[in-house]
Amino acid sequence: MHDIYQNPLVERYSSEEMLNIFSPLNKFSNWRKLWIALAESEQALGLNISDEQIEEMKAHIYDIDFEMAAMYEKKFRHDVMAHVHTYGEQCPKAKPIIHLGATSAYVGDNTDLIVMREGLYLVRNKLAVLIDKLSLFAEETKDIPTLGYTHFQPAQLTTVGKRATLWILDLVMDYEDVCILIDQFKMRVVKGTTGTQASFLNLLNEDHDKVEALDQMVSKKMGFNDTISVTGQTYTRKYDAKVANVLGGIAISLHKMTNDIRLLQSLKEVEEPFESNQIGSSAMAYKRNPMRSERISSLAKYVMSLSSSPLMVASTQWFERTLDDSSNKRLAVS
Repeated sequence: MHDIYQNPLVERYSSEEMLNIFSPLNKFSNWRKLWIALAESEQALGLNISDEQIEEMKAHIYDIDFEMAAMYEKKFRHDVMAHVHTYGEQCPKAKPIIHLGATSAYVGDNTDLIVMREGLYLVRNKLAVLIDKLSLFAEETKDIPTLGYTHFQPAQLTTVGKRATLWILDLVMDYEDVCILIDQFKMRVVKGTTGTQASFLNLLNEDHDKVEALDQMVSKKMGFNDTISVTGQTYTRKYDAKVANVLGGIAISLHKMTNDIRLLQSLKEVEEPFESNQIGSSAMAYKRNPMRSERISSLAKYVMSLSSSPLMVASTQWFERTLDDSSNKRLAVS
């Protein structure tokens, strides 16, 4: 499809692992897992939901008919109801109890939290690998003297390894921030349309203990140890702002490190790998441009610029929720 715009983030820059995490299949299969977790928990608390209905839902977690969902969304102008009906077509016995008592944020917000946490796990692991490799480099080069620079002017001697530890320290701080943020992630779970859980209280005969149990049961089924204590219709958008801020911090560290590498390559002190068939310039074949560092620096600027958008969204949420965050979230967070 060369006549339609393609997103360069997907085509050129994203890893396959991260693309899988943020893929439509992962998103909407998580919606279905959430509907199953809800049905199982409601059944356990006494609602009239059969094992047969739940097994039917479990049989169709991943075989999502995206064309049918698109057709329904065009008809309903509502993405969640489009997928409820698509799932219901595949699960006719379970159709009456899919999404029972829930609001759209039940699948949308909880899935966002699941997916963002999965993404942070991947970022954390990649940071650990980078820190390990840089640490080995620092150890190997700790006794190699090199000219230090302050204000990019010649200063006292340092060593190649010592300079690398400056990059490592920043990345270790980022790693710690990612770990702290992952530990802070909780599920929105079943808070209802305005955070009062009114629909679930109605379903469970005003039994507050059962509604609280429902919240915890769904959370544990989805791999979370706890739930967000209070919400409006949505989880607080400060989660998105915190994720963007931590990713922006990683971008700062990578930008600083790769800027140093670019300068050092110009000084002929270090050099990026240069492949046998690589072309540095179409007009100047002798050039050995630091293309990897330039790419990282360029993408880091973009990531840092994105951190402001979730801040503005979080600060302008009206009361229990407003909808001007949804399109923004799709671009800035996903």
